[in-house]
Formats: sequence, C-alpha cells, structure tokens
Amino acid sequence: MSSLQVATGDRIIEPMIALAGCSTQQRIVVAGSRSMELMLELHRRGYLRATATGNCGRPAGQYEVALVDWRRRTLHALEPTLDWLTNFLSARAVLVVWVDAQKSSANQSLRASLERRGFVVEQGIVHQCGCALSASRSQAYPLQLAA
Repeated sequence: MSSLQVATGDRIIEPMIALAGCSTQQRIVVAGSRSMELMLELHRRGYLRATATGNCGRPAGQYEVALVDWRRRTLHALEPTLDWLTNFLSARAVLVVWVDAQKSSANQSLRASLERRGFVVEQGIVHQCGCALSASRSQAYPLQLAA
C-alpha cells in the first residue's frame, strides 16, 4: 500500500517542479498530508534544500517555492494552511497547489483564494492525478512583516 502512495507522489513531483520552475538551489517548503514523502522524493532528485512543513522553522519569508499536495482534502480546509504558509514565503515566491480533479467552480474558488492572499495565478494543468495551479506573489501586494 505504501509503495502505491509513493508511486502516486512520484507522478505529481515532475509536474509540480515544472509548474514552479524551481532549481536545486532554491529553498522549497512542501505541505500536505504526504509532505514527508514528497520532500524525500525531491531530495532523491537533488533538491536538497527542500523541507516539509513540520521542519520549516519560524516564518521569516525564507522559502522561494511552496509545493502543496492537497488531494483528498477540501478546499475549505486549505484556507488556514494558505494563511499560515504565506508567512514562510519570500516576496518573489512561487506557490503550486495540487488538488483532486475539480469542477470548474471549485477551480475558480481556489484561484480566488490565492488572489485574496496576493498571488497571481500564472499556470494551471490537468493531470490524471488531479489538477494544479501555479501562482506567484503579486508585485502590487506588499509582503506582510511581523511587528
């Protein structure tokens, strides 16, 4: 059973990396129920600066890329995670959110949720394992700093 889960994670890693356009030198934070497995797969592929949310430290805008595997979870449950995660992302960060295949209205809700948080959706893909959106911080949206 676990090999099936890893194989499923393997299938989304390549499209997520491509959507993020990330390099092996960038700091990457991975979120979601399979964040540890995805982080280990990134390490196997040479992305040694990748970490799972359980090991990401205090929020200081220190990550250039966030990969979020949100399959088998509701979009409503994603909201607090996005609020928390954005504090870890730099001003030029790229965020990739992978979800189960959704109706177009759900995809619009995800897009709107990202835009409310100051992201501009740049790309989207539909894949046999779900669909994903890639977004970057809007230059017009100031990075919120802790007092």
